[in-house]
Amino acid sequence: MLHGIDVSAYQSAGYGTGDLSFVFIKATEGRSYVNPKLAAQTKTGRDAGLVVGFYHFLWPGNLTAQAEYFVEHAPEKAGDILAVDWETTGDGTHASSAEKDSFIRKVKALRPGYRVVLYTNRDFWLNVDDTSYAGDGLWIADYVSAGHPRIKASWRFHQYTSEPHDKNVANFASKAALKEWAKAA
Repeated sequence: MLHGIDVSAYQSAGYGTGDLSFVFIKATEGRSYVNPKLAAQTKTGRDAGLVVGFYHFLWPGNLTAQAEYFVEHAPEKAGDILAVDWETTGDGTHASSAEKDSFIRKVKALRPGYRVVLYTNRDFWLNVDDTSYAGDGLWIADYVSAGHPRIKASWRFHQYTSEPHDKNVANFASKAALKEWAKAA
C-alpha cells in the first residue's frame, strides 16, 4: 500500500513529503472559499513528485455552481485526481446522496479525463449514503488500522488517522500503478 496525506489551510505549505506517494489538497468549499495555501501546497506536492489530488468540501444546494467553482479553482494537470468531501458541514447540515451524486457527475462532465472520487467517513457511507455511488473510487475515513476500513465496499484510499495530521493509504501495488490509474480516466 502507498502512503499519503491530505492537507488544507490548517497545514503548512511546506508539509513533509518523505515516504509519501500522494497528497490530496483542499481546494474549495461551497461557492466562496478557496484555500489560501492552494498554490504553495500544490507546488510542494508536485516538486516532490507526488500524485496530486484536490478536493471540494460539499455543501447542500447549488450543485452546478459548486462544481463549476471547484473546477475553476482546482489546478488542472493531467494525472491529477479530483475529490468531493461529503460530510457534515459547519452548520450541521449535509448534502443529500442525490446531491453528492449530481456533484460528482457534474465535475466529471466539466473535467473529462479526470478521476473523480468520493471522500466520506464510515458513518456516512453506511448510514447516510443511499446510492453507493462514489464516482471513480471511494476514499473512506475510518480511524482503524491502515488499509483495513470496516466496510464491505471496495475502496481506493483510506484515511486512517488525523493525528498529527490526516494520513492515508492507497490501495495500489505501486506509485506507478497509481499514476497509471489517475491518468486513465
